[in-house]
Amino acid sequence: MLPAVIALLMLLSCTSGQKPAIQVILTNKGLQYGKHTGTGLVQEKLENITLPDISGEINIKIGKVHYTLSGIAVKQCDLPEPSVQFFQDATGFKTSSSGLNVALAGEWRTRFGAIHDGGSFDMVMFGVDVTSVVELGKAPDGHLSITSISCDALVGDVNIHFHGGASFIFQPFVHYFKGRIRNEIESGICSAVHGSVDKLERHLQAMNVSFDVNEVLSLDLPLTDIPLIDASRLNLGLKGEFYSIRSHKEPPFKAQPFTMPEQPDYMLAVGLSDFTLNSASYGYYSDGLLQIVINDSMIPSISPIRLNTTSMGVFIPQLPKKFPGLLMSLQVYAREAPMFSFQPGAAKLSSQVDVKAFAIEPNGTQVPLFKLSVLSNYSLKNVFLLSFSFTVTLAASEVGDFKVNAMCSEMYFCVSDKLGKGWILPRMKHAQLVNSVLKMEEGFLAVSSDVEVLLTDRFN
Repeated sequence: MLPAVIALLMLLSCTSGQKPAIQVILTNKGLQYGKHTGTGLVQEKLENITLPDISGEINIKIGKVHYTLSGIAVKQCDLPEPSVQFFQDATGFKTSSSGLNVALAGEWRTRFGAIHDGGSFDMVMFGVDVTSVVELGKAPDGHLSITSISCDALVGDVNIHFHGGASFIFQPFVHYFKGRIRNEIESGICSAVHGSVDKLERHLQAMNVSFDVNEVLSLDLPLTDIPLIDASRLNLGLKGEFYSIRSHKEPPFKAQPFTMPEQPDYMLAVGLSDFTLNSASYGYYSDGLLQIVINDSMIPSISPIRLNTTSMGVFIPQLPKKFPGLLMSLQVYAREAPMFSFQPGAAKLSSQVDVKAFAIEPNGTQVPLFKLSVLSNYSLKNVFLLSFSFTVTLAASEVGDFKVNAMCSEMYFCVSDKLGKGWILPRMKHAQLVNSVLKMEEGFLAVSSDVEVLLTDRFN
């Protein structure tokens, strides 16, 4: 059941002391879902494994008999529902399973002096109890780490029946070496637990904590500190910072601490601070990508206004007189990186853009006409557009004063249409979110959700 629990963290899965911009929380409800999902996975795996050989010797008074039990495979497994809980003492999980009954089968070989014999056997283990504790931590490079720190296994009883060969001779002596077999199995169970955790640790360390989102941005998601665990939830703090792949510049602002609300009715909660979105914005800005040159061919064909001096003469009467019949171009660029901010129940986006207009002479020379400064503010409430406003001022003009309000809407439509690009974030490969709820808080966006693990596409 443990791999499924860790899988929930990996599906969402720097410098110590840095404030996390993203928080991922696994609640007790999510932990118990992982337990139920993991029970089926464990049962399936148990029924497809072969245990290590067991060898030893027994003294039957007339001499020593050397024996080997090999090819031990699980034939049937009665796996009771385990218990799993957050374990604060080890910053991890404690898993217990009691009353496990397992039916096994294999082959036996014996050597008594020069006499060799063999056959098959059936074995049943009754009342197997297993308790294990794993600790979560942070590797130096920010990977989530997992370590098996304790395992206790107790086999209540073992029954063995030999078949074939001279098994009728050895069957009466089963009680002499049953304890040895019980000890071997108990040791083997914990070896398997430690091995599974070690395999999971190698998988965690092989995961990327930084990856390219598109051709412009990369996203860093290492842990910022060790995981935090209390009796009801596990909290992972992630760096959550976008960078320009080309320049990799740090933004001139820092992630601010925030506290995720309790959401015990959901399996997972993810908190995304406005720092993460603003770092993406700054990545585009620092790479010089928040700019564009717009010409008349890029204006929607349905627009009654064209980007030439004649058409723009409706707004600037003196323009076609000074520059008759010329095409125009607009150089649009952000003065600063657009900034997002989250507030209770709402999100805001503000941007400062300059628009330089040019007339294009027949020889291709671009003649500056005027410069506009545009301050825009978007407000959204529960992901629906609540309000939009912008202020345009004439910053400079080579054609004299004119009123900018009349042409603001048309020009801003063109600018927004050309700059309105986004990116697609990676989707979870092995799970999907269900019953999700989005809530905006001061400085961050919180998403609470249940999770449905896709059992047809499991972790191996």
